Amino acid sequence: MRVMAIDYGRRATGIALSDELRITVRPLTTLRTDRGETRSLVDRIVALALEYEVGTILVGLPLRLDGTRGDAANLVERFARRLNIQLTIPVILRDERLTSRAADELLREQGARASRRRSDSDQVAAAILLEDYLAEDGRIRAAAKRDSHGLGNPEGNPEAKLES
Repeated sequence: MRVMAIDYGRRATGIALSDELRITVRPLTTLRTDRGETRSLVDRIVALALEYEVGTILVGLPLRLDGTRGDAANLVERFARRLNIQLTIPVILRDERLTSRAADELLREQGARASRRRSDSDQVAAAILLEDYLAEDGRIRAAAKRDSHGLGNPEGNPEAKLES
């Protein structure tokens, strides 16, 4: 099943989507909303999740650079709870620090004009969040597979290297 990533914002919310095998990621859309219009936004995201047969939703959590939660993180947590009430699939909060900056840099490298960067940066940030999540998920699955075949280390540390 696909994974959907969300870069939530009060005015613009970026959506990205994986393929069914969770190998590739693509920015899907940016949903524009008026401030405080979360009910409509949640309904639109639920419709997209059903349309694309999403199995997990990842919501970017905007932690401060020091890792603490601020007002923005609290707002996102409330939004994620609303999504969770409407859906029967997992809704996961994930640290999204610096994804917006990375998205802007990527769009600049591609030669995108300022107007395109403004319109696409949220969905590209969601795609970066999703790529990071899938890469980590793949490493964890590979480590679990090694361990199930007796190839892991005795401490069970998935980051440990195998000796030849």
